[in-house]
Amino acid sequence: MMNIPKNKVRERMRQLGEVVIGPVLVKPTGSLSLLSPSETKALSEAGMNGLHTLLRRCALAVLNTGSDLDDSVSVFEKYRSFEIAVHQDEHGFELELHNAPSNAFVNNELITGIREHLFAVLRDLVFIHDQLGNEESPTERIFDQLRYAQVLDPTRNPNLAVCWGGHSISREEYDYSKDVGHMLGLYGINVCTGCGPGAMKGPMKGAQLGHFKQRIDNSLFLGVTEPGIIAAEAPNPVVNKLVIMPNIEQRLEAFVRIGHGFVVFPGGVGTVEEILYLLSILTDPNNQNDRIPLIFTGPSSSKAYWKQLEQFLVETLGSDIKRHFRVVLNDPEKVAQLLESHMAELQAKQERLDQSACFNWGLTIPEILQQSFMPTHENMRALRLEDNHSTSQHAAVLRQLFSGIVAGNVKEDGIQAVAEHGPFEIAINSEYTNSIDQLLNSFVKAHRMRLPGKPYEPCYRVLVSQP
Repeated sequence: MMNIPKNKVRERMRQLGEVVIGPVLVKPTGSLSLLSPSETKALSEAGMNGLHTLLRRCALAVLNTGSDLDDSVSVFEKYRSFEIAVHQDEHGFELELHNAPSNAFVNNELITGIREHLFAVLRDLVFIHDQLGNEESPTERIFDQLRYAQVLDPTRNPNLAVCWGGHSISREEYDYSKDVGHMLGLYGINVCTGCGPGAMKGPMKGAQLGHFKQRIDNSLFLGVTEPGIIAAEAPNPVVNKLVIMPNIEQRLEAFVRIGHGFVVFPGGVGTVEEILYLLSILTDPNNQNDRIPLIFTGPSSSKAYWKQLEQFLVETLGSDIKRHFRVVLNDPEKVAQLLESHMAELQAKQERLDQSACFNWGLTIPEILQQSFMPTHENMRALRLEDNHSTSQHAAVLRQLFSGIVAGNVKEDGIQAVAEHGPFEIAINSEYTNSIDQLLNSFVKAHRMRLPGKPYEPCYRVLVSQP
């Protein structure tokens, strides 16, 4: 069996001129207990065909749970001496950690939940690597990965609420997200989020209490992320199931394929990206008979936020867009009741047709949403909303725009690109420039681009462009 020399890790530490702390050896837990020699080799090699760089980044993000850092570059710089190695023998394998964040340990033992997430990282990276060259459709690959991660349960009634919202929110908004989560929990509804802090953590924490009160012992608090964002939005402590999708497009499709209703709390550009993604699907003519609850909610103080976002959506996508979402202010129980009612209808349909609702195969995902958008300066400048675009296409292009800003704010590649070449230039056309500019400026003023107390330098520049 292959065994990667352990001294490679120590050599790298000494080259950095840093003190070697460790090693800490960790045995596997969960569904992945064996690796093939080729998988071990891939996890140990950097470069184009190797997974080691990706493993190091994702593992560090998981070990850094609870950090107040919200951009990938800062995380990697703070823990630049962190290293991880994979060792294989006839009994299986183990991980060797050097200079991992101390908050991941109690009494020199890795916290159980973090240990589970660490091997979820390994499981998903191995799966992604093994799928290279697979000619299945993106949807089939997403299904395969979720099934492999044991997320799909055909025996479970439709009861998964996907909650979106910002990682940088006010205390009042966070408390309200917990209140909504609490009501969801009391109604027996499980929660799926992007797995990070803020409006991703609040609903899960509230639902956890609600489930405890109802003595629900098979709770699902599912975090769905991707390698580019996980360092900035490390899994919060309530997540009990973690899945790392290959990229943002497959992450977003995973949400839509497994969610039975969507609740959106106030947020920034990442939240708008998620909303636009779903609206692109809902406005596609092929999905006109699919009713998916999309609820915008928050405390009473968020009324102006939702009013401005609604204005932006109407100005860019047309007034008919309002029929695809509902705004519910300061009423957590109403949110839960709306979702519970829809889920009951889904269950009745499921029983009538003898179908499982664990994965929504019926939705049509527009091709543009399944194509990977690389937020380079060239691609950001090239974004256009053409007159012959449908509402669905408009929403998809706007999704790419906001995805690029997310990358410039928190993802390592995007941050480095902006540092080298300056802000991304956004020039959709004059008809929409003001709407986009006003929305982005409101996010900056409300500190929705960064965690509170941190200065924000825009990674974008809005230009006026003629149609």
